[in-house]
Amino acid sequence: MLMTIENNLSKTCSLLVGWIEPEVGSIFSGFPVAFGMLACTRQQMEFLYLCLSHIVQGNYIPVYSHPEPEGINAEQTTTEELQAPSLPLQHPPLPRIDLATSIMAFSSILSFVALAVATVKAAPASQNAVCSDGTVVSNSICCDFIPLGQDLTETLFENQCGETAHEVLRLSFHDAIAISQSLGPAAGGGADGSMLIFPNVEPNFAANLGISDSVNDLAPFLASGKFPTITAGDMIQFGAAVAVGLCPGAPQLEFLAGRPNATAPAVDGLIPEPQDSVDTILARFQDAANLTSEDIVSLLVSHTVARADHVDPTLDAAPFDSTPFTFDTQFFLETLLLGVGFPGTVNNTGEVSSPLPLTVGDNVGELRLQSDFELARDNRTACFWQSMINEEALMASRFQAAMSKMAVIGHNRADLIDCSAVVPTPVPALNKPATFPATKSMADVQQVCPSAFPSLTADRAPRETEIPHCPDNEATCTS
Repeated sequence: MLMTIENNLSKTCSLLVGWIEPEVGSIFSGFPVAFGMLACTRQQMEFLYLCLSHIVQGNYIPVYSHPEPEGINAEQTTTEELQAPSLPLQHPPLPRIDLATSIMAFSSILSFVALAVATVKAAPASQNAVCSDGTVVSNSICCDFIPLGQDLTETLFENQCGETAHEVLRLSFHDAIAISQSLGPAAGGGADGSMLIFPNVEPNFAANLGISDSVNDLAPFLASGKFPTITAGDMIQFGAAVAVGLCPGAPQLEFLAGRPNATAPAVDGLIPEPQDSVDTILARFQDAANLTSEDIVSLLVSHTVARADHVDPTLDAAPFDSTPFTFDTQFFLETLLLGVGFPGTVNNTGEVSSPLPLTVGDNVGELRLQSDFELARDNRTACFWQSMINEEALMASRFQAAMSKMAVIGHNRADLIDCSAVVPTPVPALNKPATFPATKSMADVQQVCPSAFPSLTADRAPRETEIPHCPDNEATCTS
């Protein structure tokens, strides 16, 4: 629609140049003119509207005879009323038309121009640019994220879907969900970077236990001075997009830039906890940003590459499924399996028994959160949960859509700039179908959804699956 209005306005500009006497036409000489066509920029449209307003109001009705070149009489029009560069129009002599008889026509045109100016003001300006590496972006500000992405990938994440990447992904959620429609703006600003700006407040809340690690990881990038145009909120959400892309099978996330920095920390009590009931979790997401039960399950796709450090204080990096370095559907399958034990100690708040508790040295067994267990079995979420199993494309697309919603909580999307083009290309998927872990079968599934369960094969091994602590079965790992 905007293009149509701009095209019509160009025709109107041309028509006006044909109607207005050459002396008045010189007012428009700052516009790029080719007789018969006039392309107006936003500033020029505003100036055109100002000119027409004066004409219709009777402030300026010239009576010169064509083709006198003296220009506009200073006594009739002040420079404050009409200001434009005084460059000569390059067009043939125009027939003289008495403007006094054209006021009614101008009144109609004025209404149209006013609409066009308002429309152009409301629409974000297109500023396509090409970054130094050849990436085409919607706005040159997006280019600033390319070196940040490289720095995060190589220096912080060490090119791996490891613990640091997992933690930054968690940080993006905890920063964004800290907002409340019922409590009002003072409760929190959503995805505003308050975790980084107030590192001694929110990270100390019980629900954010352990999040100081990712705050401390990103803080030096924010303070380095290398990325002066990047705000704290943008750094967190961009960092998450870079991080998850290092996990094989993950989608390329949308990234919008331009979040203002937080001016105050969020209040305590806004982050869902693993011991919360399904009712409490659904209500919290609804209050935060009108997120639905399907949005919640879609955001929990992140648990396919997640591990816990503090649910069981005796364990370091306890995984939520048997493939914590791969973006696959094993998490949704294994959460439905019968629990048989705990990877560490028992009676931890927010933890229930796991189907794969075997811990061998640094290779920690699977830890299952109470909230994941209950959401997988609740009638409001069970079928959508089950639908993810062995459907990686569906899982990836729903995660991508849910993350797009989450990443802009507290902001108007129209105020942000689409910089998705600078998000690094994700690592390709392994294309391995979901399978029952060794020693498990359909007999272990605690199915609630009445829909048919996917037909899956089982891994062959003489004992329970041992989950590696490091990516690619490396002996040691730091990221």
